[in-house]
This record gives sequence, C-alpha cells and structure tokens, in this order.
Amino acid sequence: MPYKRIKWLILWTPTVTIALWEYIRHTFLLPYLSMDLGNALAPVIVLTVTVTLVYKLFHLLEQTSDSLQRERLAKAAFVEREQLARELHDGISQSLFLLSVKLDKLEHTQDKESVQATAQQIRKTVKHVYDDVRQSIASLRSEPSMTEVQWMQSVEEMAVELRLGGLQVELDWRLTDSDLTSKEKIELLAIVREAMLNVQKHARAKRLIVNAFKAENISAGGFNCTIMDDGIGVDDPALEAKGRYGVRMMRDRANAMGWQFEVGRNDSKDNNQTVGTVVAVTKGG
Repeated sequence: MPYKRIKWLILWTPTVTIALWEYIRHTFLLPYLSMDLGNALAPVIVLTVTVTLVYKLFHLLEQTSDSLQRERLAKAAFVEREQLARELHDGISQSLFLLSVKLDKLEHTQDKESVQATAQQIRKTVKHVYDDVRQSIASLRSEPSMTEVQWMQSVEEMAVELRLGGLQVELDWRLTDSDLTSKEKIELLAIVREAMLNVQKHARAKRLIVNAFKAENISAGGFNCTIMDDGIGVDDPALEAKGRYGVRMMRDRANAMGWQFEVGRNDSKDNNQTVGTVVAVTKGG
C-alpha cells in the first residue's frame, strides 16, 4: 500500500469510526440505548478500532518507511558507484592509456635525447595518476569545482598529449568563461576529453578537429560542440558494444545536463578529407 494512503487512513479512521457510530446509534439503536450509554460507548469503540486497525496501519507504515529507506540507501550506493566509475574512467583510466602510448613510443625511439624526453613524460604521467588516485579518494563524494579543474586546461593538455602521439589536433574553442556555468564546464570538458581520447584509441585517425561555439540558431545560453576525425568511422551497433563505457558515460553526462548528444559516422568532406566519426553536443535548439 502506498505510503501516503496509509497516512490518510490513519488520519481518517477515528473520524470515520465516530461518525459511523453516531449514525448507527441515532438511526437504529436510539430506542434501545440511552444518551448517556451511547456517549460512554463512543470513546470505547474509537479506542477499540484504534488498538486494532490503526495499530496495524502504524505497523504497515513503519514497514513501508523502512522499505523506502532501504531503496534510498540502495540508490545512494548506486550513485556512489557511478561516481566512482566516472572518477576512475575520467582520471586514472585515461592517464594509464596515455602512459601506454608513451611506452610504445619509447620502445621505438632510438635517439637518446628523445628517450630521455619520453621518460620524463612518463614520470609526469605516473605522478598525474598518483594525484588522481589521491584526489579520487579524498573528494569522491564532492563535486569538483572550477578551482580544481582549470577551464580548458585539461583539453589543451590532452591535445598536446595526442600531438606527441602523432595525431594532428586542431582546437577552435570560442566559448568563454561567462558562456557556461561551472557545472556545465566540468561536464562538457569531460565529454570532450573522452571523445578526443576515443579518437586516439579506436579511430586510426590522422586528424582531429574540436569546435565549440555559440550558434545563432539556438536559444540564449546554448552552444554547439563537435569532435570530428578522419578515421575509420563507427557503426551504431559498435557504440553499444560491451566495454564501451566511454560512449555510455558521455551520453549519460549530456542527458543529465539536458543536452542533445549524437555520435556516429559522417561521410561528409572537410578540406577534401573524410570525417570518419562525429561527436556532437548541443545545448538548446
């Protein structure tokens, strides 16, 4: 029985009981019961109903309340697990992938100075992973603020990392600090970073283009952001394949913010190069 219905039954049962007793007494029992006896029986009847029916309703209310509390705790635990998954994926997982890219580069490097430079980059990435682990443990339950995540710094650093891996990265970012809220900045940058990293992982691309701008054809405060590459493209079934957590998290982040999110194959031409995959995030419309 729904929680609210139980509360209404508890509230109305004594009132309905005394009203029903008075109706029966005056309609059927008045010739047999005196007024004093009827008045004396009224509280006894209400007490009897309260001890039986209302007591059971209170017990049912407690059970329903406990069930709702367990559901809230289960939901909170699920939210914590989702947050933990995002923390691990956005920080540690991405950093470890970049570390593997640098190790591959180190294996094929013959020049001593290049080896030293790559080793220095690896040490920097390892320190970054260590910092991510500490931050995830310390602030897993708190929402990161823009004092912790510098606006656009993470995307620019990602672009540098991908360029070191041989990918041509072009950034055309026309959104300013005042165009987005702190929450929007965090979520949009997380989506952009993940989309850029997916290009390095899966697209076999040579070129990556990131555009973000306010458009005249969308509502005030809206924006368009696209991440395009000239790789092998992607099919819809592949997006839902087991293990594709990145695409799923990007979509979840966009949906949670009320944004439109699209990802798929695009065979249009851009400067005579085929755009293999396009990820588009739009606010407004």
